Amino acid sequence: MALDPASLGAVALRDLIASGAISAEAATAACLKRIADTEPQLQAWAYVDGNHAMAQARARDAHRKAGRATGMLHGVPVGIKDVIDTARMPTECGTEIMRGRVPAKDAHLVSRLRAEGAVIIGKTVTTELAFLEPSRSRNPHDLSRSPGGSSAGSAVAVASGQVPLAVGTQTGGSVIRPASYCGIVGFKPSYGLIGRTGVLIQSPFLDTIGAFARSVEDAALLVEAMSGHDSHDASTSLSPVPRLVDAATQDPPLPPLLAVLSLPGADPVMADALDELRGDLGDRAHAVDLLPGLAEADIIRRRINLAELSKCYYALERQGRDRLSQRMRDALDEGKATLARDYIAALDWRQVLNAGLEELLSRCDAILCPAATGPAPLIADGSTGSPVMNGPWTLCGVPTITLPLLTDGTGLPLGVQLIGRHGEDARLIRTANWLMRRQLQNQAIDERRVG
Repeated sequence: MALDPASLGAVALRDLIASGAISAEAATAACLKRIADTEPQLQAWAYVDGNHAMAQARARDAHRKAGRATGMLHGVPVGIKDVIDTARMPTECGTEIMRGRVPAKDAHLVSRLRAEGAVIIGKTVTTELAFLEPSRSRNPHDLSRSPGGSSAGSAVAVASGQVPLAVGTQTGGSVIRPASYCGIVGFKPSYGLIGRTGVLIQSPFLDTIGAFARSVEDAALLVEAMSGHDSHDASTSLSPVPRLVDAATQDPPLPPLLAVLSLPGADPVMADALDELRGDLGDRAHAVDLLPGLAEADIIRRRINLAELSKCYYALERQGRDRLSQRMRDALDEGKATLARDYIAALDWRQVLNAGLEELLSRCDAILCPAATGPAPLIADGSTGSPVMNGPWTLCGVPTITLPLLTDGTGLPLGVQLIGRHGEDARLIRTANWLMRRQLQNQAIDERRVG
């Protein structure tokens, strides 16, 4: 049977392209075919230019055949969320107000991806201005269900095999939650690891770039490729980029110890599944009490989010408030009504909450909790789902990763998330890969027993 490049993960595909076993042109063509076959049902893409994608792929092949050095993502197709600028490609941010906008230059992170040899396939669907109004994208596990938001298209594109990697952004739960609903890995690194120049800014204090992939190693590859100092983004630093791919292939010196946290808001299906996983982990997982202030953390995050949104989107509102959804207009009004005193006080919560996290994480390797309240909601409900399981960690700016380890009674994905210390992304990746390998090995053993 011929190998289908679209079925391969990013690391495997990159290595085969580097060896000459598969061409970047063949890999890109396979992804474009998968998009053509599935896009009418899934609606993951805001813009795809197959001719341009193939031209990039041919250039990557010529580069390799000339004996020149190749990058971390050489020849690997990548989808870019449509709030991230791409030169000479539309970037319309899910709103009619920006219809026809074509940036003159790439965002900082897109430049880094191109430098590492990625093939930019196109722009994935986002919700309106990366907020809560549902997009047209559909969940590949059940077309009647939401893929989440706001990075809906990126999650769908990876989960359906249209591309091995896609970039998203998170201000509340827009990487972690869609990954949970779509049954893939979503990685939101530490705040400030990836530069945001050229990205639609909704909340400077919260906005974080993230990655979608089908394995921990692939997610680590994409984030490492995007990471590094951005001279126009003060949240980034000159610190060395963490060796995330190396971490994803290392065994921890000892089996990690996980603190299992039950955040308020999980539905019974998710709560029972998490409890079963905790039992399966035995002495490597221990339930811990809710940290002081954590139950209110997403309320505080929302206060910051809306206050900054009302400022960042002020020009867009003036340009066409009547072309914004009612949900967006309500958010703008709520943000404008926030008192300066309350906004400034909310900013202090990051330091306070991180002090509690530091104490807990000194006694374990990572925190384990639900990645979403439950399975993906029905599209008919008019919601992209609640960010309550993700907001506290976005507020803290710490790294989190969704792992597709659980399902409900109907087979819908239920993701769990691991949370680590700020700046310890490599340790979190190593722990996540350990947990993924452990559960997959146990699943394989169970399947052999049943067989």
